[in-house]
Formats: sequence, structure tokens, C-alpha cells
Amino acid sequence: MGVIRVLIVDDSVVVRRLVSDVIGECEDLEVAGIAANGRLALSRIPLANPDVVVLDVEMPELDGLETLVEIRKLYPRLPVIMFSSLTERGATTTLDALTRGASDYVTKPTSLGGMGSASEQVRSQLVPKIRALCRQEAVPAPSFRRAAVAESENTGTGRISIVAIGTSTGGPNALGEVLPALPGDFPVPIVVTQHMPPMFTRLLAERLNSKCALQVHEAESGMMLKPGTIWIAPGDFHLAFEANERGVMIKLNQAPPECACRPSVDVMFRSVVGAYGGNTLAVVLTGMGVDGLRGAGLIRESGGRVFAQDEETSVVWGMPGAVARGGLANRVLPLAHISRAITDAVLLSGKRDSATGVKRESHAHRS
Repeated sequence: MGVIRVLIVDDSVVVRRLVSDVIGECEDLEVAGIAANGRLALSRIPLANPDVVVLDVEMPELDGLETLVEIRKLYPRLPVIMFSSLTERGATTTLDALTRGASDYVTKPTSLGGMGSASEQVRSQLVPKIRALCRQEAVPAPSFRRAAVAESENTGTGRISIVAIGTSTGGPNALGEVLPALPGDFPVPIVVTQHMPPMFTRLLAERLNSKCALQVHEAESGMMLKPGTIWIAPGDFHLAFEANERGVMIKLNQAPPECACRPSVDVMFRSVVGAYGGNTLAVVLTGMGVDGLRGAGLIRESGGRVFAQDEETSVVWGMPGAVARGGLANRVLPLAHISRAITDAVLLSGKRDSATGVKRESHAHRS
């Protein structure tokens, strides 16, 4: 693809100018058109022929959700990025938009930092997502990880005591397909890092809890991991764990971002290895960037297993693609097969241990 053409849809003149100015700085992007509401946007798409639409959530005439529904009827494969406010209403509407087919979202800058800060936020958050949705990322696989896995090709035969899932762009919908399909008697805990800001993660956990046979919580420090429960990392906090005499406890922290993310999948994977070692199944779903790559390498080195979503069913094959290209994935699967693969792997590992008389490993001694 050559220059990426962007249609900007927002009822605010200030926001339209802000986004237009930032896009104008980029040699590989151009403004294909602007529209002040959804009705105008729908009339301009055939003329502007955009590669991606940046769509405001709250607008007169035809709001973002209604516009998105119409776009999906007419242009099912056109990437749409929702531009939402960092409020409970904005977060709720954004999750609705993702459910209805939005490709991704970006939160609008607040006015507190001035125009310079707002421009930098658009530059650092919106522009990379436009590029990722319009071009598949080419992430080189680090050779040291290939070598490490080559030495442990026979890993992944022990008990699975925890499932750790990492995801980003496209993740809410992917989680909405994978987690509700897991059985209510799922025998191990599940921990999830989804790149999202505060409030969004709480609302995501509440939505998933209403759909899943398992209980879903936004994680809090001091909670003890237990079978059949799902914990989601809260926005702006890394999800980490500490083993003690009672089991494994959640211990959130605000250490610096990794891979420009907090919460970070790498942080979660690394901490899971510290608590569970090779008794880990990691799953890397759709997402932009390479967060989770190094952590997946540690999990494989420890004797654990790694599944990755395939390219065809990923919104962006950045995170799972990096893991697959790095030779770290035991299996690369379409999204529709991942729930069954997780369930089968966990149940089979338990039966194998029972058949051989292996006792379930205690985690209390691990650091």
C-alpha cells in the first residue's frame, strides 16, 4: 500500500484540525476528507475512498455507533477507529462499538496539557494504529529466542496450572469469543492482560462476567488465584503475582511501561513463570506490537506452552505474529479453535498427571 488515506469524522472543529495537522506531518498518511457527523461521512466515503475512518463516538445527526453500523453494512472490511472520550459513557460506548465491528479505538486528548500535549497524544496513539490496521507489521524474530526454543523442543508435556492470555488491538472481541466458550468447571485460574486504559478494563470485565460461565473480575492486589476464575489486569497497572504459603496472590504494580504498555503482557508472563514455572499455558491473541514476545520465550524456556492466534483471524497480527515468527508457538490457531485447544490442553495435562501418579505441584515455595 502507498499513502494511507484517512477520513476524519468529528463534530468538533478543533479535533478535526488537530487530527488533520498530525496526519499532515506524516509522509505515508494523508487526509482523504473530513465530515462533521455520521450522515455526511456516509455520503463522503464513496468519493473520498479512504483506507481508514477515524470516527467520533458522540455526534449530532448520526452518532458514531449508528454510523459504524451503516459502514459495516456497506464496507465490511474498511478499518474504523473510534475516537472516544475518557469517561464512563465514552468507555461504555466504545465497547459497544468494538462489539459492533469497530477495528480499534483511541481516547481523545484532554485539554489539560494544551495543544502540544494533545498533538503528541494523537501522534503516539492514533498514528501507529492507523498504520497497523492498514499494513501488516513485519516483526523480525530475534535469533536468540529461536535458539532457546530449539534446545527445549520437548517442552509442554507437564501439568498446566494456569492460563495466561495477552492481547491488544481486536482483543475485546477475541476475548468475547474465547472466554465464554470455556466450561464452568474449568480447573485452573486464568489471567488476562488487555491493553486498555482505566475504567475500560473494569467495564470489559463486567461485560465478560455477564457472558461467561466462569467468574470474571478486574484484578485487585491481595486477591488469591483460584481455579475457574478469570482476572483482568486493570488499566495503568501491571498484573503480577507472588507465591506464599496460601497459594498465589495478585500483586499489582505501576513499574515503568514495557513495550510502551502498562499493563504489559511481558510483565504478566514473566511473573507467571516466577510463580508457576513450566506449568503455564500462554495464549497470545490479536494485537499491535510485540508485547508478550519476550515473556513467551521465558515460558517456553521454563517448559511451558504457548498458543498464538493465526494471521487470518487477527485484526492485527503483530503480537501473535511475532511469537509465531520467533518459533515460540507450540500451536498457531484460528480464533474459533482457541477455546477448545485451551480446554483440551488443560484437561489432558491433568489426566496425564493422574495416570502417572504425579501430584499437583505446590506453588508456595516458588519465588
